[in-house]
Amino acid sequence: MPAALLVLALSSFAIGTTEFVIMGLLPEVAADLGVSIPRAGWLVTGYALGVALGAPFMALVTSSWPRKAALLTLMSIFIAGNLFCALASDYQMLMVARVITALCHGAFFGIGSVVAASLVPANRRASAVAMMFTGLTLANVLGVPLGTALGQAAGWRSTFWAVTLIGVIALIGLWLALPRRTDEPRANLRREIAALRGGGLWLALSTTALFAASMFTLFTYIAPLLGEVTGVSPRGVTWTLLLIGLGLTLGNVLGGRLADRNLKRTLLGVFLAMAVISTLFSWSSQALIPAEITLFLWAVAAFAAVPALQVNVVTYGAAAPTLVSTLNIGAFNLGNALGAWVGGLVIAGGYGLTSVPLAAALLAGLALIATLLTFSTRTPALHTVLNE
Repeated sequence: MPAALLVLALSSFAIGTTEFVIMGLLPEVAADLGVSIPRAGWLVTGYALGVALGAPFMALVTSSWPRKAALLTLMSIFIAGNLFCALASDYQMLMVARVITALCHGAFFGIGSVVAASLVPANRRASAVAMMFTGLTLANVLGVPLGTALGQAAGWRSTFWAVTLIGVIALIGLWLALPRRTDEPRANLRREIAALRGGGLWLALSTTALFAASMFTLFTYIAPLLGEVTGVSPRGVTWTLLLIGLGLTLGNVLGGRLADRNLKRTLLGVFLAMAVISTLFSWSSQALIPAEITLFLWAVAAFAAVPALQVNVVTYGAAAPTLVSTLNIGAFNLGNALGAWVGGLVIAGGYGLTSVPLAAALLAGLALIATLLTFSTRTPALHTVLNE
């Protein structure tokens, strides 16, 4: 296995950790900065909007750059953003720092996927891309629980110092391990933009956004929900995040296999499962064991959608897979922002934390409807290819 693949996986681990760990640290951040839980939740929204807006912009800006130079630049932005997070003196500075960090996110994964595939023979490209995204999966299994535990024990800033250090190691690894290539094809900006035409692509991106909105309506406020409703201790929240990470990992594997068999049925089944399980969690959150079981099943269902959503979008943008993949990550984070906002709106409106899963269920239902609309735009030939 090329060392560069391991470095790309480490980079995705760092990026995934800094994105998701804030959810486990919301109570600590809110208390330290003197803001409410819903306002602290806007830090999730700010990061997500930074990805959604920065992904296409950074992808286009770096499209004509050598890929190694682009990845080194993007990782440098990531390091600077996390350093500012650790040094933030107030809520406003932390919000700005989160947005700066987010600018590199989408483009790094888009370009990194292309680089990973180029490092191995053609018959191993899918495995190479999967290896890179293993870092993102491990961020949920290890990075978020360990980062949460570190932040609870040594202050939330210590988590961002740790992620900054990992980013520096990843930057050095990228510089040393990535080959400098002179045979990379030059991007055609007109062709890249032309690939964005067509209603089917935008319906597919909307499906991704609604899925993420459903997921993050619940995920953003999981720590206060577990603490105030279920009665879980801060240490118990860390273990629950580990359990959720295992569920996300299992769901990612299962989702890839199911999507290979039938893309449409996989997406419809996943969104139906998310709606049902989220609704169930509104009641099961009252007791520890039922809450843990429900959250594990929810995590499996949620990440089972991720491989299918990626295939769903790239189907419409085969002429510009890097840009379209980057836009899909942007759509995911736009949904992330929407979900954090919806959850905060429910809490601020006085409906209570147990109403948050119900809002998540409603958004999963909308994702299901968007899937039906997306597949209704496919030509019969394309529909047959995707479902055989």
